[in-house]
Amino acid sequence: MQPRFVGRLGAADAVTVANAALGFLATAAALIDVTLAARLILVGAITDALDGIVARRRGSTPAGVYLDSLADVASFGVAPAVLVVAVVFEQWMPNGEPAVVGVGVCLPALFVAMAVTRLGMYTAYDYDSAETQGVQTTLAATILAAAVLAGFTAVWQLIGLVGVLAVLMVTQITYPDLHPQDALIMGVVQGLAILTSGYYGRVFAFALLFLAVAYLVFAPRFYWRDHLDSDFLQSSFGEE
Repeated sequence: MQPRFVGRLGAADAVTVANAALGFLATAAALIDVTLAARLILVGAITDALDGIVARRRGSTPAGVYLDSLADVASFGVAPAVLVVAVVFEQWMPNGEPAVVGVGVCLPALFVAMAVTRLGMYTAYDYDSAETQGVQTTLAATILAAAVLAGFTAVWQLIGLVGVLAVLMVTQITYPDLHPQDALIMGVVQGLAILTSGYYGRVFAFALLFLAVAYLVFAPRFYWRDHLDSDFLQSSFGEE
């Protein structure tokens, strides 16, 4: 008996499913090595971008949008949350105050819940739009992973960050999609942060963190949207 998905799923769906597997690997790695987990999360972020490229070139299937959100839950919801919990257990167990450790576990749990909520809302309302409300789960996970690789591994730093990102994912703040050239730059920096270690690894991780946080803070107000670009060109060249 052949699997049900044969003939129904495409190349882009295969990339998406691979991203889900990377999410599991990152979750498992977090229990042993948080820097390895952070790198796998960033690999997942690159894979998440690749499935969109493959879909545009090879076509998509009706299942693609659902697979994408499910994979993102694993790679950009559960995996970063477990990474933070792993740091909490490493630094605060077994002598930490139970209430404090509880906060360190509950805020990542909130992060997962808000990631699932955000992805469900995105699939229902924003999937075909060039804009989306709330911080993208991919961006939130990238910030957390880059922070770890850049050396920001103090428990309260990560707990505070995961709490802020959890809230931002379900706000009504509008984020435009990255333009292709900016996504390429981000991808190159991500790749260098994944592949390098030591001093240069931290440099590229910090550069990635800087770019991601800059987009997080400034994109809702200052990043050019496609319709704004069009309006600018029309006004510049006198078109009506």
